[in-house]
Amino acid sequence: MTKAEARRQAFAARKAAHAAGQGAAAADHLRAALAPFAGASLAGYMPIRTEIDPRAAMAAHEGPVAVPVIVAEGQPLVFHRWTPGCAMVAGPFGAHVPEIAEPVVPRVVIVPLVAFDRRGYRLGYGGGFYDRTLEGLRAQGPITAIGFGFAAQELPAVPTEPTDQPLDLIVTDAGLIRP
Repeated sequence: MTKAEARRQAFAARKAAHAAGQGAAAADHLRAALAPFAGASLAGYMPIRTEIDPRAAMAAHEGPVAVPVIVAEGQPLVFHRWTPGCAMVAGPFGAHVPEIAEPVVPRVVIVPLVAFDRRGYRLGYGGGFYDRTLEGLRAQGPITAIGFGFAAQELPAVPTEPTDQPLDLIVTDAGLIRP
């Protein structure tokens, strides 16, 4: 299966799971997965399209929380501090970013995904932003990458390339998966 075929299949599954409202259980599982990281800096994301929404778990996190900001194509993401209700502005690709740019280096990153497999690999939108970002963060020290999505987005095997960065944990509406 090619990445394009895998994305098509996973987008359809994600759309159906999103429409069915399967995100509430996933948010509870995400809060539980984040509990051991209380106090650590966390990067979440602002959901777009039919992405599962991590904001409830982000808001409940004890420690600094940030969201990704796209600097430029081909560059790693940077993260700016986020709090519930903070002023947001439109960013690239439709995701909102904090109006005030206060950089945060995360210790834990919640990673959105289009598809995933039990080996810990994921497919995103194809820009490589999270792969570059995780590679850079891991070069600086310990980092935990937590994929977050609907169980319906799981594939038997995600097509991979040498630059793909694996996830350390995957959280879905069905529970936790440890690759």
